[in-house]
Amino acid sequence: MSINLQTPIDYLKGVGPSRADLLRKELGVFTCQDLINLFPNRYIDRTQFYTINQLQRNSSDVQIIGKITAIKEVGQQRGKRLVATFTDATGTMELVWFKGQKWIKDSIKLNIPYVVFGKCNWFAGKFNMAHPDMELQSDHERNFTQGMQPIYPSTEKLSSRGLSNRAIIKMIQQLFLEVKKEELYETLSPTIIKQLKLVSKQEAVINIHFPKTQVDLAKAQFRLKFEELFFIQLQLILKNLIHKSKIKGFPFAKVDNYFNTFFKQHLPFELTNAQKRVVKEIRHDLGSNAQMNRLLQGDVGSGKTIVALLSILIALDNGFQACLMAPTEILATQHYSGLVELCKPLNINIKLLTGSTKTSGRKLIHQELENGELQILIGTHALLEDKVKFKNLGLAIIDEQHRFGVAQRSKLWKKNTSPPHILVMTATPIPRTLAMSVYGDLDISVIDELPPGRKSIKTVHRYDKNRLQVFKFIKDEVSKGRQIYVVYPLIQESETLDYKDLMDGYESITRDFPQPKYQISIVHGQMKPADKEFEMQRFVKGETQIMVATTVIEVGVNVPNASVMIIESAERFGLSQLHQLRGRVGRGAEQSYCILMTGHKLSDDSKTRLNTMVQTNDGFKIAEVDLKLRGPGDIMGTQQSGVLNLKIADIIKDKDILEHARYHAKHVLKNDPSLTNASNNNILNTYRALAKFKNIWNYIS
Repeated sequence: MSINLQTPIDYLKGVGPSRADLLRKELGVFTCQDLINLFPNRYIDRTQFYTINQLQRNSSDVQIIGKITAIKEVGQQRGKRLVATFTDATGTMELVWFKGQKWIKDSIKLNIPYVVFGKCNWFAGKFNMAHPDMELQSDHERNFTQGMQPIYPSTEKLSSRGLSNRAIIKMIQQLFLEVKKEELYETLSPTIIKQLKLVSKQEAVINIHFPKTQVDLAKAQFRLKFEELFFIQLQLILKNLIHKSKIKGFPFAKVDNYFNTFFKQHLPFELTNAQKRVVKEIRHDLGSNAQMNRLLQGDVGSGKTIVALLSILIALDNGFQACLMAPTEILATQHYSGLVELCKPLNINIKLLTGSTKTSGRKLIHQELENGELQILIGTHALLEDKVKFKNLGLAIIDEQHRFGVAQRSKLWKKNTSPPHILVMTATPIPRTLAMSVYGDLDISVIDELPPGRKSIKTVHRYDKNRLQVFKFIKDEVSKGRQIYVVYPLIQESETLDYKDLMDGYESITRDFPQPKYQISIVHGQMKPADKEFEMQRFVKGETQIMVATTVIEVGVNVPNASVMIIESAERFGLSQLHQLRGRVGRGAEQSYCILMTGHKLSDDSKTRLNTMVQTNDGFKIAEVDLKLRGPGDIMGTQQSGVLNLKIADIIKDKDILEHARYHAKHVLKNDPSLTNASNNNILNTYRALAKFKNIWNYIS
């Protein structure tokens, strides 16, 4: 049977059903194409040879040419080992095996040149090498492994079932012998290959597995990383172009009474230049015939809400309704309260819909939505219910959108005859590389400037032994009329984790801050919504000075009088969460503080997170560090996105290649949007093979 890249791996010589099953289950290798795309994790340099008299006692991997002159079994039955005397022109050493002695003894040829490779140990006055990687010198010179030896991904099951690294190498060698070179067809245009001086696809694929030199390897890696990132960017940019050409939006032709009255007479503060720029970008989108699909990102406190409101007012000016969806009831309520206050002079009908909304309230909301009296609806997932029907929804805003699934967000599309304009917002700053890779199909607006007059929050790291000093600082701040947050990572005691828990901390604080002088609120996720809201409101109204809480207050609480955020067991939180929590203070004119409390035992990653928090308030710098520490898969739930299932590229380490890839993808599509030019045939054919899904889901971000 002839082999091509789409052939199931079972049919490759040397594989068979049993090994094929292992490769499928353990490494996701189903076809010959998958095997060729199983790239090595690292390489061992097999270009360097040593003589025995050059060996050092440093346990490094070495490669030596010599002959086995004698072989014997040593020790009793249970501790038996096989020992061979290995010599070259400069000296003698031992090769040792503790397993498979009979098979090895039978296969070894005496006084024939071998190449041995492995770690050297110094024992009893001489060097030895345990379980060396061995092959006859004559075979070595024929094999690919004479250069840089690839080390492939493996699992415990693969190792225990005898599917070693050497076995995978032999499979890939066999694949290169059986598959025609034409199968490794070119994927990029001659122009790109020439401009970037890239090696051919064939050369890159062979050299990624079996490079002869470091230079060969570097060229192959660059070529394949660029190619992988190029097609991801091409897909995202094409998606955006198709979206704009095919998904027609409601044209908001005018900016009228609502917007102008609010902007000229009721705007509570001067917009920053960044806010003005973003409003202009949104106005341009809403005025075009295409549906807006824009991501608005801005740090905590940068003023996204006012931008959202101005966008909503443009929708109202054009006779449309608008909705704003938030992931939690607390955040939805916060948005509702803020917008009601801002819109008071405009006589706008705004309502809140959450899981707690009573039946009578729901009926009124449903009725007013359908007859058009209700202009703005704020809410949680409750907005997605089939019963929620708008008369004319023109704009949907989704806050902290990464907390909603694609299927959920898509339900908003069906709330009108044509999809409404979409503005998604996040207070989690997204590193540029991640934004290009995950949201590359969206138009992105960034508010990268804080309102004037905001004082930078002072952040310090304190150990548990400094607790009395911290408590004294709290008392000083309370005496000035300020309010304090104390946040804990756990609700109940954990038997396995030695961290302060909420209830324990609450009791400790009530002892040090006794009533009636001090009033304390407590809020956590296991409380009933009504009780939680009651405690929140006490704090908002200033009836309590200290709020002891879990991360439930991460978003949605805006108390300008709160000036201190104390985060207990701060080492347990991720950087993004620490930054979000810190953003709960610093909302008034007074100096605010964030105190990170920890024990003394800290991992290196924990130290990096804490130092980063102390050194900067810049959310984008923090996001870059977070990306390096956690990797793209864990940030913002992006493991759900197939975009980041990269085989060879790394968006952190390869961000320069990513920039190149995006630039060239944009350039290609600018000059040839449909990829019909003959020079782009390779790109079009490859794109078609990669683009498996072509339906409305592609347009939903």
